[in-house]
Amino acid sequence: MNATHFEGSLPAQEFSNILLDEVENGIYRLTINRPKTLNALNADTLKEMDAAIEILEADPSARVLLITGAGEKSFVAGADIEHMSHLTPIEGKAFAEQGMRIFRRLETLRIPVVALVNGYALGGGCELAMSCDFILAAENAKFGQPEVNLGITPGFGGSQRLTRLVGRAMAMELLVTGRTMSAEEAMRRGLVNHVYPQAELADEGMKLAAMIAGKSSSAIQLTKQLVQRGQDLDLDNACVMESDLFGLSFSTEDRQEGMSAFLENRKAKFS
Repeated sequence: MNATHFEGSLPAQEFSNILLDEVENGIYRLTINRPKTLNALNADTLKEMDAAIEILEADPSARVLLITGAGEKSFVAGADIEHMSHLTPIEGKAFAEQGMRIFRRLETLRIPVVALVNGYALGGGCELAMSCDFILAAENAKFGQPEVNLGITPGFGGSQRLTRLVGRAMAMELLVTGRTMSAEEAMRRGLVNHVYPQAELADEGMKLAAMIAGKSSSAIQLTKQLVQRGQDLDLDNACVMESDLFGLSFSTEDRQEGMSAFLENRKAKFS
């Protein structure tokens, strides 16, 4: 089901830079669809991503979101340099703020978001992948923040998320050299969860999405809140938050069904 068919979504003629499909019940796939530019991000593409997030937030049946790029060469090669080359300092700041806001909105989406990185994930593409909950990569994937080669800094959160994911020293090396990492190195550094042959990436992503979609939606949403909010708290306060949300989970129908199914030796049927 294409997202442009949803009530309240953008008209079909305006949804020209991305695709949003419900590939199975509750499993959505967002594709950055600008293969001629290696799926580079411009302001219009970011605006359409924002509209796609609106659709997902409005659908209570949504369970998982997969994000990928059109074609075999690139996930997202970066922000659109042609677009950026004409920006004034004030416009550059506004472009960064647009990307920051949308990527943060994606990061805090109630459902798990999984990046399927096929090819280049550089600059804004690496920042988009890092805004997802985790990353599956094809063997041909390349990761990096090469903004230093353009005389600029990262603008969509790259300096902050990369440091949190791979550590300060390695992030600093990548940021000041502009070098790229292979998929295997990215997995070694803790940026990527799994690496697959390119032909298998989409299927492996769907397998993972189906596994997640079959679990308790309420438990997953609460767990995502714990991980997202707890990582910046001290351990004592983070554990208090976990106790609170553990207690809250006992108020859900999914808790009753999950425990009943276990005691009755049957598969749980979560709402």
